Amino acid sequence: MDKNNTPEVAPTFRVQWEDVQNCYVVLYPEGMVKLSSSAGQIMKRVNGETTITEIIADLKETFSSNELEDDVIKFLEVAYDNGWLRNKK
Repeated sequence: MDKNNTPEVAPTFRVQWEDVQNCYVVLYPEGMVKLSSSAGQIMKRVNGETTITEIIADLKETFSSNELEDDVIKFLEVAYDNGWLRNKK
């Protein structure tokens, strides 16, 4: 995965906070995926303007941790594989 890529949520999906679920979710026409707290923190930073490197740096600063890069990359790979994300053109 190229960390200089700028991910954006694919057009058929939407990420939002759901009070009823008490978590971030990925919504799509056929349903919804509840995200873990850490996945929600990653996905809420995907805005089509911020590179993967910048997302990781923000998470490191926010959570005072240098040990999260591999986990962020693994989650983003899953999100791309599921079609939730694409690279901004």
